[in-house]
Amino acid sequence: MLSDSVTHVKGVGEKMAEDLARMGIHSVEDLINHFPYRYDVFEIRPLRELVHDDKVTIEGRVIYDPSLTFYGKSKSRLTFMLEVEQVAVKAVMFNRAFAKKHIQKGDIVTLTGKWDAHRLQITVITYKKGKAKQQDQMQAVYPVKGELTTRKLKKVIQQALASYASSIDEILPPFYLTAYKLPDRKAAYQMIHMPKNRIALKHARRRFIYEEFLIFQLKMQLLRKWKREAIEGNAQHFDKKKVKEFIASFPFTLTNAQNKVLKQIMNDLKSPYRMNRLLQGDVGSGKTAVAAICLYASVTAGRQGALMVPTEILAEQHYHSLKELFGDRARVTLLTGSIKGKKRKERITQIRNHEIDIVVGTHALIQEDVTFNNLGFVIVDEQHRFGVEQRRVLREKGLHPDVLFMTATPIPRTLAITAFGDMDVSIIDELPSGRKEVETYWVKETLLDRVLQFIEKHIRQGEQAYVICPLIEESDKLDIQNAVDVYHQLEAYFPESIHIGLMHGRLPAEEKDMVMKKFANNELQLLVSTTVIEVGVNVPNATIMVIYDAERFGLSQLHQLRGRVGRGDKQSYCILIADPKGEVGKERMRIMSETTDGFVLSEQDLQLRGPGDFFGKKQSGLPEFKVADMVHDYRALETASKDAQEIIDNRLLKTPEFQPLLKHVENSIQANEKLD
Repeated sequence: MLSDSVTHVKGVGEKMAEDLARMGIHSVEDLINHFPYRYDVFEIRPLRELVHDDKVTIEGRVIYDPSLTFYGKSKSRLTFMLEVEQVAVKAVMFNRAFAKKHIQKGDIVTLTGKWDAHRLQITVITYKKGKAKQQDQMQAVYPVKGELTTRKLKKVIQQALASYASSIDEILPPFYLTAYKLPDRKAAYQMIHMPKNRIALKHARRRFIYEEFLIFQLKMQLLRKWKREAIEGNAQHFDKKKVKEFIASFPFTLTNAQNKVLKQIMNDLKSPYRMNRLLQGDVGSGKTAVAAICLYASVTAGRQGALMVPTEILAEQHYHSLKELFGDRARVTLLTGSIKGKKRKERITQIRNHEIDIVVGTHALIQEDVTFNNLGFVIVDEQHRFGVEQRRVLREKGLHPDVLFMTATPIPRTLAITAFGDMDVSIIDELPSGRKEVETYWVKETLLDRVLQFIEKHIRQGEQAYVICPLIEESDKLDIQNAVDVYHQLEAYFPESIHIGLMHGRLPAEEKDMVMKKFANNELQLLVSTTVIEVGVNVPNATIMVIYDAERFGLSQLHQLRGRVGRGDKQSYCILIADPKGEVGKERMRIMSETTDGFVLSEQDLQLRGPGDFFGKKQSGLPEFKVADMVHDYRALETASKDAQEIIDNRLLKTPEFQPLLKHVENSIQANEKLD
């Protein structure tokens, strides 16, 4: 049985079992699932294909007995000639005098080492008498801890595979193996630990990549199904006529994309199951209008609604825009940390007594003294900025409210179906008509004077500008501009009539809010800031975004920053000041200058930087796969996602051929619950 302790494997003693336990290996199954992280390839290729300075393996016959010379203190040099493909090649070995007795004229030897194409010489790292066996051409290298070596670990893994091969059951139905030309599970384990060649390894990897993705997708979709079915009785019978009248009162027409996602969300509200949906929309795509309509629908069903945002200034902006949109249709209030004393008590009482229909606020919404009366719908804006615990508390404040998460960070499809596999995802992929694209330019720092003149000209015309810097204070390690220095430089450069503000993460929250309010009211014409202004703040009069050392940012972050301008009817500009040294940095600047489509940028960013950057590596919630890579293997991910959907929709897990897969998925879910 694969659940046997590793101590059942021949060669694993008490000390090795301790080292294995430190690596999270307790059972035979853990042991055979400890995959190599790389392979040393000793593939013998023709001399004409060998690349100068590469590590290579050659095979030949020794032409004469080796010559040994000593130099320095106990240092030696062994040289001999061998015939390879009728060419004389010189072999050099350092500090292995003992090999003189092993290697003799006429021997066939296999040598691995650094190749010098100019001298036709190999500096030997390892040697072996005789021809290389095919199975020796690729050697697995494993991550190890303690006194355990790769060699010892490899030996016990091979022993485990030999002893327990009959316990490795197939979990994929046969028609998947046939359709995707995948090896069976037993063969795949043999191939991944002891590959005979590159092709065998490739097929084993393909098998495990698909298996990992399919199991993950099934877990996500089963959890989503269970969550829905566990919480019934949540159907909201809203007034369609009133909702239509509300939409008709807007000073603009909804886009096709807004109408599409609105239909999806409204269907969720009507359904008896709790909504768990992510709404993605690029900056300025009109998510707030959709949110307002859905909140109003819930109000017409006799429920309360809540909108939770990450900052006080954003809460205030949403509060004012919702009050304006609703008029006397709904009673809206604001609840943030800075609302204290009598005013706070008053609002909490109104919420409890259902004298308020919609509450807009920060995390102050989830404090213990806030009690809702029939909370039906919750919207969490910029959801990845909130902790999981905060979201859970908010969800549980009412009678199982429907929950909609919103984000302006365009998340690539590949990430959406992994990070948010247990959610429904809606996308607004169209901007309102007539909206002017932000013109983006990439310049070197030598043109800074022209950039500042450009800013001054637009400020004189009554507009405002942001200047963004990557660091707050000077760093010896990084020669990059920082907010404090730039603030002082710009104060010295511009006349006193241009008021400049400074904002960064180390300012107290009240001070940050005060600076942002002043900028929003045009009391400050120029705001020097770090990336703390990235989220959501709406200043329609700001038309210029200058980003210092732009190559230090990812595409998604640059796009978020660019989204702070272009929110009014005036033409807006984004100027990237950057002098990237590497190709990736140059490519990033080129892409930013050429496209304003956040989804295109996010896909490119995923390719350039990897998934961790989107949500922060530690809090990402992204699964860690042993073999699969969701960026590199995105086609397999999409195939597995589609297959998992079909399996769930057609209830295939109940059929006999899917039983092994169902059992494996259930065990995996149970194992995760224990870890949580």
